[in-house]
Formats: sequence, C-alpha cells, structure tokens
Amino acid sequence: MSRVLIHPATYENVRQAVDKAFELFPLDCSGRSVIIKPNALRTSEAKEAIVTNPAVLRAVVEKVETLGPASLVVGDNPGIFGYGENEQCFVRTGLMEAAKGYYRNIGNNSRKMAFNPQYMATVSVSDAVMDADIFISLPKFKTHGLTVLTGAIKNSYGILPGAQKAMLHKAAGSPERFHELVVDVFQLRVPDLFIVDAVVGMEGNGPTSPELRNIGQILASDNAPALDAVIAVMMGCEPGRLRFLRKAKEAGLGDYDLKTISIIGELKPIPDFKLPPLGGEAMIHNERIQAALHQRTTLRPNVNAELCTACGSCVEHCPVSALSMSGSLPEVDANACIVCFCCQEICPEKSISLRQG
Repeated sequence: MSRVLIHPATYENVRQAVDKAFELFPLDCSGRSVIIKPNALRTSEAKEAIVTNPAVLRAVVEKVETLGPASLVVGDNPGIFGYGENEQCFVRTGLMEAAKGYYRNIGNNSRKMAFNPQYMATVSVSDAVMDADIFISLPKFKTHGLTVLTGAIKNSYGILPGAQKAMLHKAAGSPERFHELVVDVFQLRVPDLFIVDAVVGMEGNGPTSPELRNIGQILASDNAPALDAVIAVMMGCEPGRLRFLRKAKEAGLGDYDLKTISIIGELKPIPDFKLPPLGGEAMIHNERIQAALHQRTTLRPNVNAELCTACGSCVEHCPVSALSMSGSLPEVDANACIVCFCCQEICPEKSISLRQG
C-alpha cells in the first residue's frame, strides 16, 4: 500500500515537515549523487506561487546536506515560455539563493533516449537527472489548463531541456494524448521522493494563474500516482477522471484509488476550489498559447558572420550535436536542434541569436 504524508506547514517552519518526509521515506544519500528538481516554470516572483517556494527548496537542500551526499545538484529546465532563462529564473524567484551554491544549468548537457514514436522517436534528457543516484522532485500544488493539475508526474516534464517540451505539446495534438505523453516522459527516470509545496497553492487556469489559496500543507510520498490522487481529491476532482493517472496505473507505476493509499495526516477537500475545464480546453484552444508553441518550435540558431571567430565553442557545447563547422561558420541541423539556447549562452563573441527557421 502506498503512503502519502499530509503535514501542516508554513514557509517559516517547513523544515519540520521536510524532516518528517525523510523519516517516512528515508533515502540513503551518503556518498551518493543527488539531484533536487524544483518546479521552476518561468521567471517570476516567489510570491506569485508559480514556482516551488525557495523556503521549501532550502529546507530540502539543508536536509540532504546532513545525509552526506558525494555530490548535490539543484536544477530544472524552465517551461515553454522560459527557454534560455534558466539562471535568470532561479535568481529572480529566489531559488538560486535557496540552492546554496548547488545550482547547475542542467540543460547544458543531455543525452538522447528512445521515446514513444507516436510523438518523437527520441528525446534528449538532462544528464544530471539520468546520472544521479537519487532524484528528489519538488512539485508545486497548482492547477494546469491541459492536465487539470500539475503535481508529481507532471513535474518530471522539466527533465527535458529546450523546445522539445513545445514540440511534444504540438505532437500530442489533444489533451488526452498529452496526458499519456506526460506519463511516458515520467517513466524515463522515476524520482525517488516527492515533496510538494502546498503551503500556498494555485487554483483557476494554471499553471500561471493569479488565483492563489493558502493551504498550509506539505505533501510527500515515494509514489507519484498516489500523491497526485491526493492532490486531485484536495482540489475536488475525482482522480479516476484524469487520464494521466489512469495511464500511470496501466503502466504499473501505482494506483490512484484511495482504498490503496495510506494517508498520514488529514485529507480534506479544499472548499470551492476552482478547477480548469477537465477537457483541456483552457490550453488546447488558447490561441496565444498555441502561437507561442509554434514560435518556440521554429526558432533556430543564426550566426553573425562578422562576429564569429570560428572558435568552435558552440559546436563543442551543443548537448545534442546539432551544430557542426561548415567552412568558417557553424551550421545547424534543424532536425536535431532542441532550441536549448546553449550555443547562444556559450558564444564568447555573442555572435549567435535565435530566429524563426
């Protein structure tokens, strides 16, 4: 039987809840590599509750420090509106300071992995995630216009760097297929522990809604479907109505039936919680969002020949080997490029920009 912790918390005393989570779901971090992935959707203020609150990240980092890891990395790949803003996102939200020097831009190095050919034959996944012995995921308690909620399973979408996220959104084509796709991404590297920031949550048309709720809880589990089922119930949604939870159960990842879940704490639905439409209409028919997806998937590196010195730094650092030297200028393989902005960030001459391909 899966277990889910529901522990009262504020951002001032959140360490107590984090300690309880590690007590119930112990991890042997001694001498091992650990990655902690918050939800860093986009550059914003912490008070907007769009990202995992820095107080939660700091508490988890400090707890892991006491467990003697050989190495510790804190990182995420920002969402479809945040490519190339990784460091800026962490600084502005306060997550950089909370990371205590362990932050790394995990989009700079990735590897190709086989994926569901219905969408893409391969995807690139951050090396830092795949190489870690222990993966700790820190979702934010939020709604989502396409998947209804973003929790333990959806937070793993950030293991994909660059425009792949937008490409997969387009490839899915419908909310139901996107629900299934999210589970496929999750299975590439299942986290070992989930600690959800539900101190202040988001309702309405998330994941960037201005409608916030004071919930005062930290949730934790080592099983994602069970945890997301609890989030759904708290939001007033029947878990079985969510296709991604049904898909996760079919894949053997866990059960969303509350009869199979041991709740440690008190599970209560939040009164009058505002959910987005369960059919995904909030995003699939939103012209602004669809236009942004198209724009992201068609961006490509453009080299200024007058500034480029042919040093090869961009070719060397491209995580998917999409760049090669053609004469005295780098050339991009449009089919391989994931628009991660690494070439633009690494270029010492600032000769690379991104434009519509």
